[in-house]
Amino acid sequence: MNENLFASFIAPTILGLPAAVLIILFPPLLIPTSKYLINNRLITTQQWLIKLTSKQMMTMHNTKGRTWSLMLVSLIIFIATTNLLGLLPHSFTPTTQLSMNLAMAIPLWAGAVIMGFRSKIKNALAHFLPQGTPTPLIPMLIIIETISLLIQPMALAVRLTANITAGHLLMHLIGSATLAMSTINLPSTLIIFTILILLTILEIAVALIQAYVFTLLVSLYLHDNT
Repeated sequence: MNENLFASFIAPTILGLPAAVLIILFPPLLIPTSKYLINNRLITTQQWLIKLTSKQMMTMHNTKGRTWSLMLVSLIIFIATTNLLGLLPHSFTPTTQLSMNLAMAIPLWAGAVIMGFRSKIKNALAHFLPQGTPTPLIPMLIIIETISLLIQPMALAVRLTANITAGHLLMHLIGSATLAMSTINLPSTLIIFTILILLTILEIAVALIQAYVFTLLVSLYLHDNT
């Protein structure tokens, strides 16, 4: 009970060296691959889910936007596997670190915006000043639209960080309460433990949903600029 509530969010080290890089590189190793002509059920299910996800995200894009399909599918798989591995006991979740989420969001957002300015500069600039805007409001509206554009990667990163961190904190608190109540009141312990199991199931869903939301928003930014 005296354990620091935020101890699980501290980046681990090995012999004084940061181990976050190794943890980030670990999830891709868990994705099964097949060297045979006929795939097993796991590979078949995995390929079906990838095709379903990519089809749903890429339907609205033109030919230029669909060139990002491999990157977006890789992104959603990486975030989903990282979030799910973070639910294991005594594990570290890289997506609870705002710096890492910003490192994912800023380059993808910047790439989409730069592509928009290169290919459709008139349409990109038109977002800053909608047609029919009253003349006195033009300077203020340009400032507001510029701020809303620049805040998009921060919103992406903060949304993912906040949702994953909040779930981990809630699971930690309920788990600690279950352990403390186990020596006091057994019926209450069973009730709290049931809540913990339900919360764990919810967190599995949240881990997958947040990976999808992050990738979908990047896809929408790309759609607005292609």
